[in-house]
Amino acid sequence: MKIIISPAKKMNVDTDTLACRSTPVFLEQTEQLLAWMRQLTFEQAKELWKCNDRIAEQNYRRFQEMNLNRNLTPAVIAYEGIQYQYMAPAVFGGSETDYIQEHLRILSGFYGVLKPFDGVVPYRLEMQAKASEEGDLYKFWGDRLYREVVYGEERAQEGDLNRKAGKKGSFILNLASKEYSRCVEKYLTPEDTFLTVVFGGLADGKVKQKGTLAKMARGEMVRYLAENAVENPEKIKGFDRLGYRFDEGLSTESEYIFLKQEV
Repeated sequence: MKIIISPAKKMNVDTDTLACRSTPVFLEQTEQLLAWMRQLTFEQAKELWKCNDRIAEQNYRRFQEMNLNRNLTPAVIAYEGIQYQYMAPAVFGGSETDYIQEHLRILSGFYGVLKPFDGVVPYRLEMQAKASEEGDLYKFWGDRLYREVVYGEERAQEGDLNRKAGKKGSFILNLASKEYSRCVEKYLTPEDTFLTVVFGGLADGKVKQKGTLAKMARGEMVRYLAENAVENPEKIKGFDRLGYRFDEGLSTESEYIFLKQEV
């Protein structure tokens, strides 16, 4: 089982709390994007980021001074978004950190796919940005992200052979936003199982998902999976944190619905 999540815009440098264990698999492609970003003027970068002057100045300076091999922070604590705050990986035990390193993958416009303890530096580059000389980042990355999530770099070629031989596909638990999940979902095969988790509430008979609450629940879900070493999709249904409960009637084989219970 592989679990995919989105990155966060806000990032930090923390070289003390946890050690990096690995290197981003697509560092060569990240170097290409870095070179492209450095060619932009400040105004072009600001337009790309669609942010205020303060944030643009900070990130423009970051790209100009960036060294992808120094002062690295494990990805899972480099991102400071709500999802990561509720995941709280800094207080995981050894078994939990091993679990997420094996199962969790962070999708990134700049790094492609990250394992939790890949060493990264702060950046700002969203997947939907119209970036790189090849057009947008979806085109730049192509099917690389899918292949890495499903097979891993060292097994990508083996994966192609397995697919041709009709062997069983992979199980992917989708906790990412649509902006990022489409990087994987677009390349799924009939052999793959892609399960999306929705955290919402009922409004006018329809399930409505609120961004902030969903991010909180996604972080808690990763924590729940890690603490319980979940490998069986059936056990995902046991998640009951932040007032959410699995709804059997609304859920399908490809979408698990968790509804927030009224207090």
